[in-house]
Amino acid sequence: MYPNHTGGTRMNEILSSSSLLSYFLIFFAKIFEVSISTIRIMFVSRGDKMKASFIAFFEILLWIVVVSSVLKGLSEDPIKAIIYSAAFTIGNYIGITLEEKMAVGLTTIQAITKEGEGREAAQLLRDNNFGVTVIKGEGRECTREILLIHLKRKRTQEAVDLLNSQLDNAVISINAVKIIRGGYIRK
Repeated sequence: MYPNHTGGTRMNEILSSSSLLSYFLIFFAKIFEVSISTIRIMFVSRGDKMKASFIAFFEILLWIVVVSSVLKGLSEDPIKAIIYSAAFTIGNYIGITLEEKMAVGLTTIQAITKEGEGREAAQLLRDNNFGVTVIKGEGRECTREILLIHLKRKRTQEAVDLLNSQLDNAVISINAVKIIRGGYIRK
């Protein structure tokens, strides 16, 4: 495990050097670490303790290795800090993109429209396997219909597109939901 008397490993020597390989490793390791951090935060916000904890172990292990390599000799090689910062930025972007693609969890969509328009939109949604509840509401100037749709987050854009195709002037809001018990949610 410790090939020389200073306690360093070959990987530690590479990361501590000022070579293109060390810059490359720092850059991509940091992108990976920040990306999985974003995914971990998603699992934390959804209350998935096991997945979040599993990811956290590898995230912090990678963070320790990368940060120690950047801080070692930083005054002689400030480019490492720039590479680290750029990778942090890119890692955030990639992590958010991955989280959007994964679209784990549930969503509730509320669509508020004029009375009479909501029933047709509700039927269109039901025809496309969405569960919809229509509620009467009172707006400032007239009676409204409120459509409540609980769905898997992966289908959010599909539902919004259907609503937009039927309702010109609806107010549509989307909320993340932690737990839904019962109801009608399809794949």
